[in-house]
Amino acid sequence: MGNATVRAFVVTGPGRAGVRDVPAPVAGAGEVVVDVERAGVCGTDADFFAGDMTYLHTGQAAYPLRIGHEWAGVVSAVGSGVDSGWAGRRVTGDTMLGCGRCARCLGGRQHLCADRYEIGIRNGWPGALATQLPVPVRALHVLPPSVDAVLGALVEPGANAVRAVRAAALSPGDRLLVLGPGTIGLLCAQVAAAAGVEVHLLGREQPTLDFARSLGFRSVWTSASLPALPFDAVIDASGASVLPARAVELVEPGRRVVFIGISGEPSPIDSRELVFKDVTAVGVLSGSGGLEGAIERYASGAVDPRPLVAATVGLDEVADVLAGRRRPEWGAAPKIHVDPRR
Repeated sequence: MGNATVRAFVVTGPGRAGVRDVPAPVAGAGEVVVDVERAGVCGTDADFFAGDMTYLHTGQAAYPLRIGHEWAGVVSAVGSGVDSGWAGRRVTGDTMLGCGRCARCLGGRQHLCADRYEIGIRNGWPGALATQLPVPVRALHVLPPSVDAVLGALVEPGANAVRAVRAAALSPGDRLLVLGPGTIGLLCAQVAAAAGVEVHLLGREQPTLDFARSLGFRSVWTSASLPALPFDAVIDASGASVLPARAVELVEPGRRVVFIGISGEPSPIDSRELVFKDVTAVGVLSGSGGLEGAIERYASGAVDPRPLVAATVGLDEVADVLAGRRRPEWGAAPKIHVDPRR
């Protein structure tokens, strides 16, 4: 047992990565081991591969890295103190793993715990681009039968979108502008539309705009074509350094801007604009608190994120995906999934 290994995608430095045999995870106290059926590749993973991710420069992450934090799978082993009924259950889980003891964790803000692990991201917790993944049982969420592995691996990004739309505090009939029609932006648009909100999207590249329209969104704009409408909320899901300030400029006075995109460089806003417009600005970090909401929306069919998945590849193709080498036949859908069993 001690010599068992699993296949995992390992990033060893900027632009350097490959598939390796690594020691198989063992379920510690309060933990399970999950056989990963599907994992998503995210912009954060690409930033780690490129060497740009902030955590690499703050000491919260270091090479070699085992990335991947959007996943679904089946519990194959349980550790001490874990109900044996978890074995065989289909699950996904929270990325953020707080210590469970500090004031933030005890106050419901475990995703902001100073000592937290983040699966595949922070403080060395191994990620889901592997055939097996260790997870604390407290982070697990059960997937109902109608939420398969594809949907299950979209729960984490969907949970981010649920939290962002929730933070926008919109009512049916209100008008939302989403900046950046990538995975999170499109999921925000889908979640908001399912709640009866009038959704507008702002983007740059024609294939991306056309893809957003293919999902049924008619109000898709560029900066040049954006109509002068009052927006009851603006969600910045772009990662562009100039757009947070633009969000404040575009939102109706007295309403909300939500920041969920992260720029690679400082993205300043003028606090005077917030004051003079009486605007509420909200930052959203992670899907913690939104996972059940995403699962419920997928299970009911209120939100169908399947079209966002362009392709599913094996571990051996992940490096190409992270380097931005996409096959033309994949089209403009933003999300790539990985089946580690391939």
